[in-house]
Amino acid sequence: MQLNKKTLKDEGFTGFRPITGLEINRIPQHQGLFAVLRPEGFEPRYLARSTAGIFKKKNPTLPAAGLAAEWVDDAEVLFIGKAGPGSKGNRGLRRQIQEFVDFGKGKPPGHWDGRLVWQLAEAGSLLVAWKELPVEELNAAQADCHARFRQAHGRLPFANLVQARA
Repeated sequence: MQLNKKTLKDEGFTGFRPITGLEINRIPQHQGLFAVLRPEGFEPRYLARSTAGIFKKKNPTLPAAGLAAEWVDDAEVLFIGKAGPGSKGNRGLRRQIQEFVDFGKGKPPGHWDGRLVWQLAEAGSLLVAWKELPVEELNAAQADCHARFRQAHGRLPFANLVQARA
């Protein structure tokens, strides 16, 4: 089954808001999955330098050829991430998505996964959707999304460089 805006909505994902203008306080605080999707008509153009922050002295920028090799032409979903409760129980979707967006603005919050998103021109027009899930279902749900995407496209979403494990 294809992973796209319609199937994600059918599975309970909500939001589907552009990164630019994202109202962070409208995102639930509980744990869950989040997805980054390209809006209709979005075509990839790669920036020479990523807008993401340096993390552990690592530059997130890839050469254009590396980005093009990761791009999945007919896919709407560009990244599937998860937001757990954290070791102190104070994390969740709101904080994880905020850190993801902050990383794209050059801050180093440590959200290395998904970094390829921040080398796309017009990344602010990308959509973010989320779904709350119990913590015990998170890993399996993310792994299932990755497996379904891989089954449809033969590879992971553009900005997912590591297969999730259940």
